[in-house]
Amino acid sequence: MSPSSILKASAHFDRRLAGLLALGAAHALSFAPGPLPHWILPFVQIFTLAVLAFFVFKASTTAQAALGGFVFGASHFALGLYWLYISMHEYGGMAAPLAAAAVVLLAAALAVYTTLAAALTRYLTGYQAHNLASYKRQVLLAAIWASCWTLFEWLRGTLFTGLPWLNIGYAHVEGMLAAWAPILGVYGVAWLAAFAAGAIALLACSKDTANDAKAAVGVGLALVSGLIGIALGHIAWAQPQGEPLIVRLVQGNIPQSEKFDPQLIEKGLATYLELAALAPKEPDGAPKLIVLPETAIPLFQNRVAPQLWQQWLAVAQKQDAQILMGIPLHDRPDNTDRYTNSAIAFDAGTPLHALTSGAPQLRYDKHHLVPFGEFIPPGFHWFVELMQIPLGDFNRGPVRQSLFPIKDQIIAPDICYEDVFGEEIIESVRDSDMFGPGANILVNLSNLGWFGDSWALRQHLQISRMRALETARPMLRATNTGMTAAINPKGVVRAALEPMSKGVLDVEVQGMAGLTPYVRWGNTPVLLWSSLLLLLGFYLRKKSASA
Repeated sequence: MSPSSILKASAHFDRRLAGLLALGAAHALSFAPGPLPHWILPFVQIFTLAVLAFFVFKASTTAQAALGGFVFGASHFALGLYWLYISMHEYGGMAAPLAAAAVVLLAAALAVYTTLAAALTRYLTGYQAHNLASYKRQVLLAAIWASCWTLFEWLRGTLFTGLPWLNIGYAHVEGMLAAWAPILGVYGVAWLAAFAAGAIALLACSKDTANDAKAAVGVGLALVSGLIGIALGHIAWAQPQGEPLIVRLVQGNIPQSEKFDPQLIEKGLATYLELAALAPKEPDGAPKLIVLPETAIPLFQNRVAPQLWQQWLAVAQKQDAQILMGIPLHDRPDNTDRYTNSAIAFDAGTPLHALTSGAPQLRYDKHHLVPFGEFIPPGFHWFVELMQIPLGDFNRGPVRQSLFPIKDQIIAPDICYEDVFGEEIIESVRDSDMFGPGANILVNLSNLGWFGDSWALRQHLQISRMRALETARPMLRATNTGMTAAINPKGVVRAALEPMSKGVLDVEVQGMAGLTPYVRWGNTPVLLWSSLLLLLGFYLRKKSASA
C-alpha cells in the first residue's frame, strides 16, 4: 500500500471515530425525555447503537473494534452522567477542572465495558462477518452481539458494587419492548434492543439483493419481538390486593446548599412539617400515609430535639396517618456505633423514646450504598477529602428486611440509588420465611438535590418506571427536588410534581399481589441465554479456525 493510500485510509478511520464520538453523545439523549420527546427515545437508542454495531462488524481487527467501542462508550457516559459534575463542583466544593476530570475519568472507566463488548463481538464474529451466505448466520451474529453487550451491561451493574445507570433497557420504558420487562427484566429488554441494533447493522453490511433478504431476517425477528411486546402489554401479571390507600408525597425543594447548613436546617424542617400538615383538597381525600424524601430530617435522630419529634407526632395525630420519612440513624448495638441512611414510619401512638433512640417498629436501613457519597472505597479517602459532602460513611442494612404494613397494604421502601438494582428490589416483592409476605406497593425516597435541575432527575424517574414494570407494582417516589411521582404497575406516570418546586401530591394507590416471571426468576434466564450463545460463538470460531 502506498503512503498516500495509508494516509487516506487513516483519515477515513479518524472520521469514523469522530462519528462514533458524536453518536455516543446522541445515544446518551435516549435515557430521558428532554430535549428529545419521550416517544422517540427507543428509536434513537437502537439506531445509534446500530451504528456502533456496524463499525464493529466491519472492523478489520479486534483492536479496531475495541477502539470504536471505547470512543462510543466514553462519549455516551461523559454526557449521560454530566450531572455528577454538579454534585462535585457546586455542592462538593471540588475545583471545576478536577470535577470535570473526574467525570471524564469515570466515563473512560465505564467505557471499558463497551470496549470489551465490541472487542469480544469482533473476536467471535470477525472470521465470518462478511460471509452472508446463510440467514441463520445473520441471526447468530446479531444474537452474539446482543449477548456480549448484555453480559457486559450486567458486569457493569455488578462489579465493584455496580453502576447500572444508563443501561440501554431504560430507554425502553415506553415502546414496543416495554412489556418484556415483567418477563425478562431490564437486562432482557437490553438484549432485545441490542439484537435489533445488531440486526440493522448486519442489514447495512450486506452488499447485494440476495444477501439483503437473508440479512433482513434478523430485522424481521426484531420486529416480531416488538409485536409480541405489544401483545404482552395486555397481560395482567398481578391483581388488586386490599383496599386502595390515599398517599401524600411531599416535595420540600430544599436547596442542597441549605439542606445541611446548621443555620438553615430549622427552616427546611419547618417546610416539611408545613407540607405534611396541609389539609386534604377533598374532604374524603385525607391521606393515610404521608411520605417524605430521603434525609427529610438531615440530622441523626438523637440530635433532633424531642419537641420537634412531638410536632411530628402531632401531625400524625391531626392527619390520622402514618408518616414515612428518610432520616440518618445512629444507634449502638453491642456498644458499637452504627450509622445508617434509613427510612422510618410512625403514627401518633409511637412512643417518643422509640423515635429519639432510632428504634421505631417500622425501620428500613439502606442496603446498597453510593460509593463516595455513602461509603468510601479503600484507597479513595484522598478523593473524598477534596469535597465537602456530609454524611459520607454509613453501615449497610441487609437486602431483605421487614416491610411496613400500613392499612391493607405492605409497603417496601427503598432509598435513592437502590432502585437502580432491579435484582435487589424483587427481593422485597417475594415472600420471605423470616420477614413475611412481599410488598404490594414500592416507595422510593430520594434526594437528587445534589444534581440540580439536570437529567439525573428524569433518568431516575425512567429507572423507577422500569422497576414498576418488572414487578407489576405501583411505585411511589417522594423526592426533595424531583421527580416526585406516582407510577402505576404498567410503568405509566399517573401524576408528578414539577421539579424544583415545593408541594404535595395526594394520590390513591391500589396495592397489587402476584409475581411476574422476572420476580420469580430474576436475571438468570437472560444471563444463561447470553452465556450459551457466547459459548456457541467460541465453538463455531474454533471450528472455523480448524477447518
